[in-house]
Amino acid sequence: MTSPADIWDTLASLPRPTLGELFSAARDGGEGGAEPAGADRVAMLSGRLELEDGGILFDWSKTHLDRAVIAAFEDLAEAMDFAGMRAKLFAGEVVNPTEGRAADHATLRGTGDPAKTEEAAALIDRMGMLVEAIHQGALGEIEHLIHIGIGGSALGPALGVDALSRDLSYCDVHVVSNIDGVALEAAFAKCDPAKTLIAVASKTFTTIETMTNAESALKWLGENGVSDPGGRVIALTAAPDKAVEWGVDETRILPFQESVGGRYSIWSSIGFPIAMAVGMDDFRAMLAGARAVDEHFRGTDGSANLVLRAAFADLYYTRVRGCQTRAVFAYDERLTLFPDYLQQLEMESNGKSVTADMRPVDGPTAPVTWGGVGTDAQHAVFQLLHQGTHLIPVDFIASIAPGDELDPVHHRILLMNCFAQGAALMAGKAGEDPARNYPGDRPSATILCDDLDAAVLGALIAFHEHRTFSSAVLMGINPFDQFGVELGKQMANAIEKGGEEFDASTKALLELAGLG
Repeated sequence: MTSPADIWDTLASLPRPTLGELFSAARDGGEGGAEPAGADRVAMLSGRLELEDGGILFDWSKTHLDRAVIAAFEDLAEAMDFAGMRAKLFAGEVVNPTEGRAADHATLRGTGDPAKTEEAAALIDRMGMLVEAIHQGALGEIEHLIHIGIGGSALGPALGVDALSRDLSYCDVHVVSNIDGVALEAAFAKCDPAKTLIAVASKTFTTIETMTNAESALKWLGENGVSDPGGRVIALTAAPDKAVEWGVDETRILPFQESVGGRYSIWSSIGFPIAMAVGMDDFRAMLAGARAVDEHFRGTDGSANLVLRAAFADLYYTRVRGCQTRAVFAYDERLTLFPDYLQQLEMESNGKSVTADMRPVDGPTAPVTWGGVGTDAQHAVFQLLHQGTHLIPVDFIASIAPGDELDPVHHRILLMNCFAQGAALMAGKAGEDPARNYPGDRPSATILCDDLDAAVLGALIAFHEHRTFSSAVLMGINPFDQFGVELGKQMANAIEKGGEEFDASTKALLELAGLG
């Protein structure tokens, strides 16, 4: 079998036809077979994922993937035992070697080891019973929920609530993550304490930002006439004993498995605020959409696997073409927070400098993920995408069905802009005036949903989870630990305790802020 290093060398040495050339005429693709053009290329590099009601089209034809590049990446997948690692993931085996853990997020939506999926289903049912009880008034009249967490315990809930509750909301949800008291005070200002619940989301129930905010929230309830502030707390954690020690009654603790990482935990009780906002039916629909992606990803091999194909393109641009960033633009206001969600998912997972067996990596790993919402972003950052010196692959995400009931002209203009940007990035436009010359040959992918509902949102998130995992396997890194997050926390704790010696710059800053 050809070594991974040799395959990367092969990828680097392959011809680099422009996107225009790839679309213009059929040509010999070498060992990969005849290279299609035009509509045949679109058919080769587009695929549709069917959901229970509607589906999603994934179009990677405007990338530089061709048969030769795909064939080399398929060889790489075989050399890196992609199929074996995927099997381990779904079998619940250890895929996080530095922490000796499985990564069981797929079991939360019913895919994988039967015993674990049964346990996960029971925990979801328990959450559902509590959500229904609250909606029916078991804890009094509840109109507001302040959800306190950070990282994966906040980004997922914030995304889900924002995307799904714009039309209908059973409960007004405010997600607070920042330790900056301004964030918590802003939530307080929007809530009636007599009708407010507090959800405290922390895997370990020790996260300093979360627990500090939680204490302040209890104090706010007490200072505003709530006789039993602790009785208003719902704990979402993988450490229920810690929540009990903190004072939460066992009946209001919603646990999840230790083997579920924070940034993969939206499917667990961390999704409680989503269920509170839109109901358990929508939350279960989200799980079902993710499960459809699981089934495709688990049962499809090679480039026919839509997720793996996306990873091929990601690694081609990062490792072969030297792209340091990847941009994501959602042409849907309901997905405003999706780029933020992907930043943590991708950069915390694959921002590594050693392989899973502790050797230095042999090339770049995760690109910097960034993005925004169209058409706002067109008037802010697209200048650089079209005419700047950086080559930046772009993902466009849109929905055929509108999310509003206004004149259809709104959605028509939105979609026209989305599709036009991808076409313009690829085609460019020559101009005698250098300031009006558009080089083109700039890659993009388009993810086009029939509609944006709970199932589609679940499918989009799961697609990117597996996309991140696939890239990690092909690079030989572990996407499930995040030790880089810890060092800054440790040094902050050292400042709090005192007696630690810092560099001159940090020391001066501490003294200026009165922390020295």
